[in-house]
Amino acid sequence: MFSSYFSKLFFRSGEAINIPSVKIHEIETAAEKPSCALKHLLKLNHVNHAILFNERRFHNHLPHVLSSAYLLGATTDDLNRIYDIDSRNLDPWSDSPGEISPHDWRDYLGKREYQRAYVDFFEDELVRKGYDWKAVVHRFLFSGKEPLISSITAGIGHPLIHLGYALEMGSRDVAMEALAMAAISYSDIHKYLDDPSYSHAEPSYKSVSPLEILEKVRKDKRFNGLFATSANQNLEILFREREAALLDHWNAWKIEDPIKQFRDSQHAAAAILVGTRTEKYDFFLVHILTTSHAVRIILPLIPTSFHLPLVRQWWLCTLSIYISQLRPEIQLSRITGYELKGRGWDWAVQKAIKGPHSTDAHYVKAIRALKEGAQTWGDADKFYLKAAVKFSDEFDGWDGFV
Repeated sequence: MFSSYFSKLFFRSGEAINIPSVKIHEIETAAEKPSCALKHLLKLNHVNHAILFNERRFHNHLPHVLSSAYLLGATTDDLNRIYDIDSRNLDPWSDSPGEISPHDWRDYLGKREYQRAYVDFFEDELVRKGYDWKAVVHRFLFSGKEPLISSITAGIGHPLIHLGYALEMGSRDVAMEALAMAAISYSDIHKYLDDPSYSHAEPSYKSVSPLEILEKVRKDKRFNGLFATSANQNLEILFREREAALLDHWNAWKIEDPIKQFRDSQHAAAAILVGTRTEKYDFFLVHILTTSHAVRIILPLIPTSFHLPLVRQWWLCTLSIYISQLRPEIQLSRITGYELKGRGWDWAVQKAIKGPHSTDAHYVKAIRALKEGAQTWGDADKFYLKAAVKFSDEFDGWDGFV
């Protein structure tokens, strides 16, 4: 297993969030038709399409939507249809300004124009490691003074999400893309994890509840008037203008019972997306849910010393996105009071893989994330099911960005 591979070679002491791994799908060696189709399409995307497109502003989500649909039971025809439609707007690979080598690979971190060079570099490292892609992932994500994992939520969490699918599908190609995406998305977010002075600061209050903290954030007047409207550039403004207030709430979350509080964080992620909808669902808030899902996939497969730092990095990402999207009120009753009208998981899954939005990567990923939340924690009160059916039924495109 992937987790035992890491634990035998790279185990370090640390407080673990001991949850069972999801099933790892080794698609490289699988023989079933949908598995072979997925392997072929992921390879086709890897060879033909850049990981960023439209002037390097947007991320290539094909591995996300293909893998999510596959895991929800999509057929070979479904997968081919998704690929044909979603690949139309992607960009072909273009050369980077230069090559990257083992002695200077950190010099180009955060430079999106080097996306091709980073993929080439990590694939060269793959050859050096005898095609042991897990060893390459470990070396660059989890070793050194400032490992790439400390900035894995940069780029609105896309490198984290990409890594989750790489590990879950057992895909070498997607893993190399995830490393390249982490490299070109690298940002100052790493300092909050690599420099303990930020996380050791004493907050103005303490809480074990993510939802309680989010409500305090919503009412915090320090963020009033900071943004005129929800927009992508709000994140930069937030860290520049209100770093102290943001970190105050970040450090307020005291993790005393790691498993329970991680469960609470996943519950909160679902509530943030589905419990804030007005006319449409928020494009940026869905990333809080899908990055939380990626953390759930990744935690059992990485060294335990990175468990709590990864969850805390997700929490910082969550707070910053929530504030940047104008701190909408989270109304749990919108989920708990929702009437299922006889609809269950089969209905939501069919909407994901056969419905009119089945080629919208974020839509399909959200339904998969909610389903995995129910499977991981149980769903006696049908919270995740209600959230998934409500989201599936009401979704009509995204809002929340300019």
